[in-house]
Amino acid sequence: MHIYIYDDYVNTKKYDNALARIETRITDLGLNGKIIRLGLLKNINEAVENEIKRGAKTIVAVGSDRTVNKIINAIIIAGINNQMKIETPLGIIPVGNESNTIAETLGVGQEEEAGDVLSARRIEKLDIAQAGHSFFISQAQIASQGTTLEIEKDYSIEIMEPGEIDVINLSIFSNLPEKAKPNPKDGILELYIKTKAGRKLTKLNPAANQSLFSLKKLTIINPKYPIILDNSIAVSTPAEISVNRSLNVIVGKERRF
Repeated sequence: MHIYIYDDYVNTKKYDNALARIETRITDLGLNGKIIRLGLLKNINEAVENEIKRGAKTIVAVGSDRTVNKIINAIIIAGINNQMKIETPLGIIPVGNESNTIAETLGVGQEEEAGDVLSARRIEKLDIAQAGHSFFISQAQIASQGTTLEIEKDYSIEIMEPGEIDVINLSIFSNLPEKAKPNPKDGILELYIKTKAGRKLTKLNPAANQSLFSLKKLTIINPKYPIILDNSIAVSTPAEISVNRSLNVIVGKERRF
């Protein structure tokens, strides 16, 4: 059975028509299943774990990047709690104008188009990264100013300039340096540091304040700013980031990796 988990924000009148179109398409494709509405749940982790134990064929996140992150964390935690590797794949149906960069990168179109991707059932086993006690599929972001990076215990970098640091598993960027080739299947993370210099210098050489590293593990420390995972949730530092798990994910033909 397919389990469709609707995020809180889609359970409003604004999205009634969109959900009606999605549900019609799902019915036409023979993908009917159980609907769980997050607004009515007290414990999403428990609900996902119970559905997996009952033999769910697919867990589908209906919503935004934040929804996807919630469901990924629930699936991974279910595996940890039961000391088992969960093979139940994650599907995604993006809804509305919320941030849906993960779905876009995975080649999943909006609303009804996502039903066709679910039906085609192209499954890729993708790396899942961990930051502290939370998990993410795309990238972790933090302000660079005042951030210390301890890279695999070999050396550390302290950054004083304003800018942004990204730890990338599945890239949702379109403006990375050409040499950056994030691959969410290789067990490697890409560390991208971009700081701001004087406007004149930036115009002359936009790449002068960019650095790119490949690594398996690092620790981020910043007493002022949190790390943002999957463009969705905040995690305080210090936090160690690494890739140590994987998840089956349904992707589209137009995936960008």
